[in-house]
Amino acid sequence: MSLQPQALYCVPEDTARVARAIFPAGNLVMRMYDELGMLFRDDRLR
Repeated sequence: MSLQPQALYCVPEDTARVARAIFPAGNLVMRMYDELGMLFRDDRLR
């Protein structure tokens, strides 16, 4: 099994819902993702 590069990645809805339930005020990583978006893109690895 190998992972295929993805041009666009979105956090799955269920994952985001659970993370917000656990950290209602967010945490450092969630705030960074909200502010900066995805830092690295798979399509640059080709």
